[in-house]
Amino acid sequence: MSVVDYKKEGRIAVITMNRPEAMNTINPELIQGLNEAMTDFKDNEDLWLAILTGAGERAFCAGADVKSTGLTSSMESNTTSSNKGTTLIRADKIYKPFIAAINGYALGGGLELALTCDIRVAADHARMGQAEVNIGIMPLFGATQRLPRLIPWAKAAEMMFTGEYIDAQEAYRLGLVNKVVPLEQLMPTAMQMAELICQKGPLGVRAIKEAMIRGSNMPIDEGLELENKLSSQVRASEDAKEGIKAFIEKRKPEWKAK
Repeated sequence: MSVVDYKKEGRIAVITMNRPEAMNTINPELIQGLNEAMTDFKDNEDLWLAILTGAGERAFCAGADVKSTGLTSSMESNTTSSNKGTTLIRADKIYKPFIAAINGYALGGGLELALTCDIRVAADHARMGQAEVNIGIMPLFGATQRLPRLIPWAKAAEMMFTGEYIDAQEAYRLGLVNKVVPLEQLMPTAMQMAELICQKGPLGVRAIKEAMIRGSNMPIDEGLELENKLSSQVRASEDAKEGIKAFIEKRKPEWKAK
């Protein structure tokens, strides 16, 4: 049985971490499976959006499998490493949208995986936290950088300093997740959102993501220049011409991602 289940439903890829007996904790095999799925999704022109989730009802991903060997190097965020087989590809390095469907515990590296996604939907029993300090270490897959950018600094510090968890409603209040739904509605809600996004111009969506990610590390003037450059590229596309034509003709556009 594969530790990562990878399915394609129309334009949507569903990537499921499949170690429910171990609460979908991260080991080298899971990283390899995620990398294979991420690479296929990135390179597949027919796929426009990915949903990342975990198998079972207990956990999205409860962090690193502390019994695994070689996991520290596997979780390093430096994607320029020559050992790409054990370096986890991040969702925020792929300019196609990702939705995290958080179906239970998202802890440590598991929450950090969710943080790299663009949109997060949580089941109402989900709990989230950065618990690394509980075993004397610190986050190593970007929580110290991403979490304070997504929620208030003091709350991010509290979560990481104390190692305590927050529930789904608190995550929603902080803006860490977009929606909280009953577990049975989690995947239908994520899929509904995915289908809505796939109705929009895919090149525009990808350019928006690229502008948001790259621009977040730029002064505002440079970010605006990037936005203008990307906008010009999208406006010159076949899809842009089709979108305007469809609007005038009062019909749904037929996107080609070209």
